Amino acid sequence: MSKLEDLLSRKGALLADGATGTNLFEMGLVSGDAPELWNTDEPDKIRALHRSFVEAGADIILTNTFGCNRHRLKLHQAEGRVKELNIAGVELAREIAATVDREVLIAGSIGPTGELFQPLGALSYEEGVEAFREQMEGLVEGGADVLWAETMSAVEEMKAVAEAAQGFDLPLVITASFDTAGKTMMGLPPKGLGDLQAEFACTPVAIGSNCGVGASDLLAAIMEITEAYPDAIVVAKANCGIPQIQGDEVVYTGTPELMARYTHKALDAGARIIGGCCGTSAQHLAEMRKAIDNHEIGDRPTLDEVLSDIGPLVSPPNKAADAARAESEESASGGRRRGRRRA
Repeated sequence: MSKLEDLLSRKGALLADGATGTNLFEMGLVSGDAPELWNTDEPDKIRALHRSFVEAGADIILTNTFGCNRHRLKLHQAEGRVKELNIAGVELAREIAATVDREVLIAGSIGPTGELFQPLGALSYEEGVEAFREQMEGLVEGGADVLWAETMSAVEEMKAVAEAAQGFDLPLVITASFDTAGKTMMGLPPKGLGDLQAEFACTPVAIGSNCGVGASDLLAAIMEITEAYPDAIVVAKANCGIPQIQGDEVVYTGTPELMARYTHKALDAGARIIGGCCGTSAQHLAEMRKAIDNHEIGDRPTLDEVLSDIGPLVSPPNKAADAARAESEESASGGRRRGRRRA
């Protein structure tokens, strides 16, 4: 049993941390700069961010390594620093986790490569696997407890992550962002993430959703996963409310009270690891900690109850388009079957 599974079995539900990027912007990070470079350039600010989450009660803190792969770092002429920056990111998180008298797990954050996989783009599957493996080598050497792939969208990229993780003796978590009419940008529905587990070279210990367009949309996604896979360990890491453009800034509307209500709903929906993504501060996380600690098990929420308590969907499913696509696929499948019979 991994450290993650052991801690989960003892505590029942775990609190993951809040946002990295949006909180670093509050500390002076400039749009377009690589947050990962702060692992060496501004380590005290990264320590401060981790400390705020640990003091708020986080059981899991994610490293500042979301874009720490060769393809993203090459935009900053830092593709040769993959291992160095990943090791530094883990070590900073471990340093803060060691300051408290309780177990805090370090999850090595792994984001998308930023490239499109073939045939839509130039990146081959093998190149994707190698890029993820290179990043994971740094995370493992630094001492991560979990390999945590997040904000995934493409099936090929998730498979590449799982194949890269196969060579390491650490649990893998994969969460996707269902931000486009109830699916990922590349068209994967929430249930499809559960279905993919059988195709992964390394079976994730947990799956779920993060980021997206709002807490209600994310809750709808995890409800679909937990309904189809009730025995799965499911992660819910929603953005703090709904992002809104105010001048030159993106502002998230969620209050600490809203994120506490979201936490209760996520637990009743079957999620066992709850956290926050963009816009989620330590103040939000502290209320989410209280919600987990004081939660009384309730009935599984309906979507109408989620919408009433948390707010409307920002990007609701396009049922007409989904039905038309299903009809088209069924028609094409029938044509292929008739063709085989004629042959």
